[in-house]
Formats: sequence, structure tokens, C-alpha cells
Amino acid sequence: MIVKISSAGVSGIMAVPVDVEVDGASTNSTDPSFMVVGLPDKSISEARERVRAAIDNAGYDWPFLRLTVNLAPADLKKEGSAYDLPIAIGALAVSHQVDPNAIGRHAMIGELALDGRIRRVAGVLPIALALKERGVKSLIVPEDNAGEAAVVEGMDIIPAGHLREVVGFINGNLPIEPFRADIEAYFDHADEYGADFGDVKGQEAAKRALMIAAAGGHNVLMLGNPGVGKSMLSKRIPTVLPRMTLEEALETTKVYSVAGLVTKEMPLVTKRPFRSPHHTISDAGMIGGGTNPRPGEISLSHNGVLFLDEFPEFNRKTLEVMRQPLEDGTVTISRASGSQTYPARMMMVAAMNPCPCGYLGHPAKRCQCSPRQIAAYRGRISGPLLDRIDIHLEVPAVDYKELSGGATGLSSAEMRARVQAARDVQTARFKSARKGLHNNAGMSDKEVRKYAELDSGVKTLLDTAMESLQLSARAYTRIRKIARTIADLEAAPEIRTEHITEAIGYRTLDRADQ
Repeated sequence: MIVKISSAGVSGIMAVPVDVEVDGASTNSTDPSFMVVGLPDKSISEARERVRAAIDNAGYDWPFLRLTVNLAPADLKKEGSAYDLPIAIGALAVSHQVDPNAIGRHAMIGELALDGRIRRVAGVLPIALALKERGVKSLIVPEDNAGEAAVVEGMDIIPAGHLREVVGFINGNLPIEPFRADIEAYFDHADEYGADFGDVKGQEAAKRALMIAAAGGHNVLMLGNPGVGKSMLSKRIPTVLPRMTLEEALETTKVYSVAGLVTKEMPLVTKRPFRSPHHTISDAGMIGGGTNPRPGEISLSHNGVLFLDEFPEFNRKTLEVMRQPLEDGTVTISRASGSQTYPARMMMVAAMNPCPCGYLGHPAKRCQCSPRQIAAYRGRISGPLLDRIDIHLEVPAVDYKELSGGATGLSSAEMRARVQAARDVQTARFKSARKGLHNNAGMSDKEVRKYAELDSGVKTLLDTAMESLQLSARAYTRIRKIARTIADLEAAPEIRTEHITEAIGYRTLDRADQ
């Protein structure tokens, strides 16, 4: 007898439907065999022992049959423990302990504990999306994964905590109500960051620059002495970015789902991610990788902020592998078994000291570094990588009188309102442009010429500045992008002189004497 159960496996952040076919044939042996075929990895091969123990300990009889499990399509490598549950149900179906005519109405995934409990698995959201596209109407998942799967509308998500519950449900002896997700409730906490730009005393110029960066999706490099507040400012950037849409939340949650980072308490990522890896991170940890590739920090920052403190201290190779993701918004990891692509559209914020000792330009402390040491320190950041950072922001030390004063600047809510208005302008502008262009930072040189036009007077000013300040050639396009965003913040249809003037100030590292 052969039974077939619908399931799915994860490939990158996408899922591929997999049919679990179980054949039970009579055997004369005193030790019935159990074989899994269909390009399984070691974790699936080990499922034989987990499934056998779970069936025995759940109170069912192990089939006295020669069992053959085929995971189709056979040319797709299968990995992970999510096939335990469908394999177990298939074994019980061929031995008629589960109604074989009823299992076709449900797809299922889940890892089995030895006592029959069903444990959570990674990648449930993309699996639910893939099975919905296949026309599946009912999906049985571990209880801890139910909230994550239920954000996919149009399917009945059946939560199960034990193998006995699944058997009873399929046989019609145990009714289980489908899990319903309250998506609006998940977004109720989307603005609870626990930090606010209104708490930052002084640094109004830095706050404005970061608001411009958020409005245009520009990458930022902050330079400042130790203790001036670079990290504090960076951690507040997500509070001014526009609230995530449901589409963005699903995109980000898919990454966290395959990484196994989605929690039962918050199954949908509704807050902009803020990731801050240590400078000792490897290139695989940054962009993803491993024997079985998993997303790295740059993908876990998708639709959010990637903060790199002590920027020059990162390994040179680690920084260089970021160049392509920063340009394309995706990460492709190639292995002998195939390639995986992860999204990586985020805002990178880096922070560094002006010199190795950190006190160059400090009003009270003397710098101990030689010009050669300073040049070598800044030279750790390559030109091509620096070329992908639009705004260079110098963060000055704040006088203690400002810190002790009661005055505060713009709050995160006020800044976010202005950022959202500017983003709305860009959404309308790029509506008919190429797919994937969402903000000013993503414009190509051709698009800059089209959407960031300069009249003759403004162009003359920029040409003069390029020559007199000896700005590098790569600064020209970046300045126009930044100026376009500044104009959007002021709802100005044209780029004016003051917009270009301010934008020039944000390209300090492009000057010939740097």
C-alpha cells in the first residue's frame, strides 16, 4: 500500500513543496526494514529512529512491514527534521492506524521528540506560503509555529502538540480549531522601541543628517571621538523609519523564520530590525553561509538597519564581501549543491573614530597619532566600499551645558512624520520606474540625471564646489542624490541652491586632502 502526504522544504527563504510517499510492503523478516530515499541529508536519515521511538511511545504499533519513504522530487536535496511528522503519519496510515483516505486533506510539518511531542521547526512561514500557492487548504504545524503560519490567509492552520493529537484529528476523533492570527495586534507594538531622538541632548545637526538618511534610504558613516553619542544616535534610527507594511513584515519574517529566530510570542516581525554585529564577525556570519547556508547579519537587517561600530576594525575581507549586497539588495551564496539568494535591502550605518587613538579634533584631549597612522587607519575602508556610503557625518563632542540643559530637539515621532512624507514623494516618483527602485539612494547614474535634475545656476554651484574643494568624482552623483532627498523633505519639486550646499557638507571623506 502507498500513501502520499503533502509537505515542504526550505531553499533559501523560499519553500519547495515535497510529497512524502510511504510504501508498506509485507516482509518475511523478523526485523522489518525502514528506508528513506529522495536525496535526504543526515538529519532526515536519522528520522527513522525518532519516528520509530515516537510511534512506540505514543502508544501505537510499529508497522511490521518493509517501509520505504520517498521524498519527491527526488533530485532536490532535503534537509532538516520537519519531515518527521508526515513520515510518522504515513507509517501509521499504511498500517491502517490512521485513515489513509483522510490524510490527503492535510499537509503537515513538524519534528518529533522521542515521546511523541511535536517540536517547532524553522522556515514555517515560507512553507505555508508555498503550500498555499499549491492549493493546500489545511496545514498541520507544531503548536509553537502556529502563529507564524497563521499570518498566511486562506489556509486552516491546525496546531498540534503531540503525535496522538494529529492521529485523533485525522481520524475524526479529536476536533482541533484552526489557529487565527490577529495581525493588527502584532502591529500594535510596532512602535515600541524604548528609545527616542527626543532623549538626545544636543547633536541637532547629526539628528538632521540622520533624518535625511532615513528619508532617502542613504547609508551613513559617522566620524567622531569616543563618547560623542554615535551608538546612541544609531540605535534610534529605526524609530524614524516609516512603519513596516505587511508586505515588508512578511519579507523580513521569512528571513527570521528560516534562521529559526521567530518567537511564539511575536510570530511576525513588525519592528524594523536593528542588527549590530561585533567587528570580529566572519564574512560568512555577515553575508550568510555554512554547509547548509543560512542568512547572515546583512539579511537579518532586511528592511531595517545594520549598524557597524568601530568600522575600520572589521576584517577587510568581511567588509569587501558587503559591496555586492549593498549595491544589489540581495545576497547570493553558491555551493556545489546549488545557490541560495537572500534579501539584503537595508540601511547601513557605520561609526568610526577619526584616528586610531580617537582624539583627532577633540576640544580637550590631544591626538597622539601621526599623519601616516591616520591615513593608514582610514585607508582600511576601501574606495569602492566608501563609494556605497552616501553621507559622511562628523559628530562633534557635546558641551556639558547642553547635556545638563532641559531643552530637547525633535522627537522620533516628529522626525518620522517628515521621513514618511518624503518617502511618499519618492514612492509616487518611482511608481513607473524600474522594479526594485524604492528610494533616492537606489537611483543609478542614469536615474539621477532624470530625477535629480539641476538648473544651470545650481549646476554651476556644484561644479565650482567640486573644483574648489577638490571633491572626488564619486562625490558628484552622491551629492545629487542627497540633495534630492533634502528637497523631498521640504516638499520642493526642484533642487535648489541650499539643498546642494547642505549635501556638499555630507561628503567630507571625498575631499582630496582626506
